[in-house]
Amino acid sequence: MTAEDLLATCWTTAGDAAPGRDDQRSPLTLRERAEAAGAAGFTGFGLLYADLVEAERAYGLAGIRSLLEDNGLVHLELELLVDWWADGPRRAASDAVRRDLLRTAEALGAHHIKIGPDVEDRPWDPDAWAEEFAALAAEADGVGARLGIEFLPWSNLKTVHDGLRLVEAACHPAGGLIIDVWHTERAHTPPADLAGVPRSRIVGVELNDADCQVVGTLFEDTVRRRRLCGEGSFALPDIIAALRATGWSGPWGVEILSDAHRALPVREAADVAYRTALEVLHPAR
Repeated sequence: MTAEDLLATCWTTAGDAAPGRDDQRSPLTLRERAEAAGAAGFTGFGLLYADLVEAERAYGLAGIRSLLEDNGLVHLELELLVDWWADGPRRAASDAVRRDLLRTAEALGAHHIKIGPDVEDRPWDPDAWAEEFAALAAEADGVGARLGIEFLPWSNLKTVHDGLRLVEAACHPAGGLIIDVWHTERAHTPPADLAGVPRSRIVGVELNDADCQVVGTLFEDTVRRRRLCGEGSFALPDIIAALRATGWSGPWGVEILSDAHRALPVREAADVAYRTALEVLHPAR
């Protein structure tokens, strides 16, 4: 097999941790997670802000950087900034996280910072959002990172088309999209549509799989029932071919979120996530 750069997104190695919990921190140490990811073959690593705070306390930024480098993890994703469009107390809290993410992104040489849309799907002003996104992209660019926004089917940015309109309106070269195939599939986006996304607007890609039938809400389904690549219903070969057609060549994120995955020992979880993702990448070439 030809080598591919794969990035273990934050949840893939987090163990018994999940979005939506009051405490989203991983029960595992950064050392355990980085060693598991590196041993599996990953060359990239994702870190949630809550875990970043704990890791800096435990190792310092120089220690974090050494841990990643020692395990061959050269592509770093930091997440997740929300409420970057808001005002009042929500914006104040968001700005504190923003400053911290920018500071650590610069110190750690992060590949990109991931931000989220409004998951409450409230009325919004696209022009104001574009202005805020452009300002944030400029700040990320100033510390040597890119800025990627992830669209979600239950948010104000439901599809890749919605996300692309925002980043194109913002018109900053450092800004772009995080394309999670779970979200494109659940939004019923044809794989061919992905081939039309400009390569310059793709900051990250996340691979995973799922069953045809959604169980519970979309949020519950995405957090509890994702499947390993190739073990569900997604048209992954077509999706990967479409993304390659844009010029995208990695790093390919692997984001596995499920009750079953969280129950695995971290080395087993990282290994099976890496192996199954690699298996679907090559038949599509």
